[in-house]
Amino acid sequence: MYVPDLNGKLYFVIDRKVVPYLDVGASFEPEFFASAGMGSGFGFVTFHPEFAANGKFYTAHTESDSALMTDVPDFAQPQTGFHSVITEWIAADPSANTFRGTSREVLRIGFGTRIHGIQQIAFNPNAKLGDDDYGRLYLAVGDGGRGFDTSFPQDLSTPHGKLLRIDPSGTNSTNGKYGIPLDNPFVGQAGVLGEIYAYGLRDPHRFSWDPGGRQRMFLGHIGEKDIEMIYDVLPGDNFGWSEREGSFVYVNEDRCYLFPRPDDDAQYGYVYPLAEYDHNRAPELECGADAGHAVSGGFVYRGPIARLRGKYVFGDLVDGRVFYLEENELRRDPVRRATIHELTVIDPSGQEMSVPQLVGDARVDLRFGTDARHNLYLLAKSNGKVWVVTGVRAIPPSSDVYPSLSPALVAHYDFDHPARYDASQEEDQGASGTPIALLNGGRRMRVWDGPHAAAGSSVQVGQVDPANLGQNDWKAGIYATDGVESLSAFNAVRGITIATWVKMLGDGPALNTNTPEPDDRYTAMGIAGLLSGTSDGHDVRALLELIQVEGTLRVVALGRRLDGGRSQTFAAEDDWHAILPKNEWVHLVATFDFTTGVMKLYRNGQPIRGFQVATDDPWELAAGGQLTTSATNPRGIKIGGSFPQNTAEKNPGESRIDDVMFLDRVLTQLEINQQYRRAVTAERGW
Repeated sequence: MYVPDLNGKLYFVIDRKVVPYLDVGASFEPEFFASAGMGSGFGFVTFHPEFAANGKFYTAHTESDSALMTDVPDFAQPQTGFHSVITEWIAADPSANTFRGTSREVLRIGFGTRIHGIQQIAFNPNAKLGDDDYGRLYLAVGDGGRGFDTSFPQDLSTPHGKLLRIDPSGTNSTNGKYGIPLDNPFVGQAGVLGEIYAYGLRDPHRFSWDPGGRQRMFLGHIGEKDIEMIYDVLPGDNFGWSEREGSFVYVNEDRCYLFPRPDDDAQYGYVYPLAEYDHNRAPELECGADAGHAVSGGFVYRGPIARLRGKYVFGDLVDGRVFYLEENELRRDPVRRATIHELTVIDPSGQEMSVPQLVGDARVDLRFGTDARHNLYLLAKSNGKVWVVTGVRAIPPSSDVYPSLSPALVAHYDFDHPARYDASQEEDQGASGTPIALLNGGRRMRVWDGPHAAAGSSVQVGQVDPANLGQNDWKAGIYATDGVESLSAFNAVRGITIATWVKMLGDGPALNTNTPEPDDRYTAMGIAGLLSGTSDGHDVRALLELIQVEGTLRVVALGRRLDGGRSQTFAAEDDWHAILPKNEWVHLVATFDFTTGVMKLYRNGQPIRGFQVATDDPWELAAGGQLTTSATNPRGIKIGGSFPQNTAEKNPGESRIDDVMFLDRVLTQLEINQQYRRAVTAERGW
C-alpha cells in the first residue's frame, strides 16, 4: 500500500505504519514546487503492472522557479509559470522498502497557472498481458486554469484539458521518450495530438476502472461555476468544456448563470454526465466567485461488504460529503441523470457524524483509495489520516436529527407526540422539555400530512373566522410573563437557529380582523419564532415570517438582540411565491449571529439570496462588550401567528408546519444541508 504526499514524499504503509519510500520533492530541488497548494507538489504515483519484475513506477510532480529557465516543456501554454512532470523510476530491488535505483523524465507540460495541472496518472488494472490496453499510461491533464476564456480544452493540438493515453515504453512521440498507441482515437489526424484519448475537460479529478460489471472507466470532473460531474469515458469523447459545464451551456461573459442547451445541441456531439450535482454559491459571494466545492471521483465498490457492492462511491473534496451511484443504473442519456445518494459516517464507537466532524476540520480535502481486495479507503488532506471502510448499515428514518445538531437542539416539535393526557399539548423532543399548546383547534390541528417519508402529523395553522375578531385562530406556542425557565438556553446566547418545514395553503397573510375594511390583510404572516424576554406576545428574539419590506411581501428572518431594542431583518430577494410555492413542503432555516450581526436564510438546504434591511446598527454591536442577547429567559414560543397566550389575533396565515427546531447556536450551511437531506433521503451510514 502506498500514499503520495503533496509535500514530496512517497510512503509505503506496512502494518499500518508509515514508511518513507522515496522523497520525490528532494530529488528535484530546487525546481520542485509545492508551496502554493491547490494541487501543486507531488500529485500522484502509479505502479507499472509488472512492477514486481521490472521495478517501474511513475510519478507526477510540479516544478517552477529555476525550472522555467533551464527546462523546456514538451507542450506549453502562453506565459507558462509552472511545469507538470511525468517521471519514470526503476527500482533496483522492487521488494525493498526504500527506493534505490534510477529515473528518467517522460513528459513535461507547461501551464499558465498553478491550478489544473496533471491531476492523476494510472494504468488500467483490468488490462491483461496481451490486451491492447495493457501497459498504457493514462494522464488526466487539466486546462491550467485557462480554459474558461480560451479554446484550450477543445483544441486538439494541445494536451491541456484532455485525458491522454501513452505507452511509456515506446519512442514514437515528438520527444522520443514515450510511445503513442496506434489505437488512440485521433492517431494520424493532421494537426491533432495522437496522445489524446478524450477531451473537453476543465479539472479532471480522479478516474478509475470498475473491476467488475462492464469494467467501465469513470471520471470525476470539477466545474467552474455550479456543476460537479461524473462521466464514463470512451475513446474520442468530448465532454464539452468550455462550451458546456455538465449538461448546461457555459457563457464566460455571464458570470452568474448557466443556460439550457439549444434545440440543435445534438450536432455538437458533446457527452453529458451520468450524474451531476450543483453547489450554489453563498449569497454573499459575487458571481463567478469560487463556491468552495469540487467533486472527487471515486471507485465502484466490489469488495467484501455485500450491501456496498456495485455502488460507485465518490464525494466532495471540500465539505467531505460522500455520495454513491448504483453502477447498474448508470446510462449515457442526453436528458436524464442518475440519482445521487448520500452516506454519512459511523465511527468505530458507533457514533454517527459528518466527515468534517470525523476529520476535525470544516474543509476536509477528501480523497478515496482502494487496495487489491477492493476495500475502500477515505483520505483527508486536512489532517493526513486514512480510514478504511469496515461495514455499512441503514440509518432508521426515525433518527431524524443530524448528530451534530443534537447538543444544540433546545426545543423540537414534530407534532407526532401529543401529551399523554391532553392531545391539545405537544411534547418537546428537544433537550428542554418545553411543551406547547395547540391553540383554539386542539387535536383537530394535527393533520396526517408530512414533508418526508418519516413524517407523520403536521400542525394546521391559520385563520378560522376571517369576518370576526374572536381570538380563535389556529396557532401554537407557550407564554409566561416571567419567562419560560426551560428555554434558559436562549438567555444571553451568542447565536440562534430556527428550522422548520412549511407548506403554504393560502395566499399569504390572512384578512385583518382588527380593521373594518373587508379586503385589508395583515402585513405579515408568522411562521415560527422565539419571544424576547419582555415580549407582550409579539416582539421576538428570533423569528421566521413573511412580512412587508419596503412595500413588498418577503420571506424574512427577524431578530432582536436586546429586549426592548430595535430589530434587524434579513429579507429574501426572490419572490416569496418562488420560495414557498403553494401546496409544496419547503424546509426553511434562519440563523442569527448576535456577535457579528449576520443573519441568513436557507431553503431546502441551500442559502437564499437576500439583504439586511437596516443599514445602521440596530443591534448596538458597536457598543462592544459581551455581544449576546439580553440575559433574560424568552417569554415563549409562537408558531403560526403572534400572541401565544391567546389574547389577540395578529399575523395568521393558512399553512401547515412540521419539525420545528429551536437551536442555541448558528448552524453551518453543511449542517443545514445535511439535516435537510437526512429528512428527504433514506441515507446509509458506514
